[in-house]
Amino acid sequence: MLNPAYLRLSSVLQTLVEMPAYELAKLNCVFQEITLNTGEFLVRAGEIPSRIAFVVSGILRLYYVNSAGSEFTKSFCPENHFVTAYGALILQQPANFFIEAIEDSFLLVIDYRQYLQLCAGNSCWQEINHKLVEALYLKKEKREAELLLDDATTRYKKFLQEYPNLDQRVKQYHIASYLGISPVSLSRIRKNLQPN
Repeated sequence: MLNPAYLRLSSVLQTLVEMPAYELAKLNCVFQEITLNTGEFLVRAGEIPSRIAFVVSGILRLYYVNSAGSEFTKSFCPENHFVTAYGALILQQPANFFIEAIEDSFLLVIDYRQYLQLCAGNSCWQEINHKLVEALYLKKEKREAELLLDDATTRYKKFLQEYPNLDQRVKQYHIASYLGISPVSLSRIRKNLQPN
């Protein structure tokens, strides 16, 4: 019998593909429970990542830091999402961004080698992998288009649609960083969008 965290993971996986019961039964053997307190890292820039995580509760922020020490938010990863430094993981190279808990977070993690063994063992995992990579690519393409084509107000509205209620849980300067604007500009946009 799967506990609530694994049941949630099972439910999310089954929205991607129909999985045999014997594959679902493996979840509590191959995924391990970990907690990250606010400010702790799943991955640090410069480390070679070795795990894929599923967020049961909390929020992770993916961000770059340039040579001057400025942070640039790449994305947020709230509940029911998978997260890793994917390019660094598959190439087994050092990550060039950080993955940090910005709320106390509870995760289920799987070692990448075990994940590859699952994919080699049953086609349902290969299909899950395909769908996750496809979703990641589409998200990346959408994000690039928004940064290049949309004005800041439109980007903020799309942020609110993509991440419902996250604006109440995430620091405003993190949101501003994600949108590519200053916190002052974000405050102005938020004020202009408030009903009179």
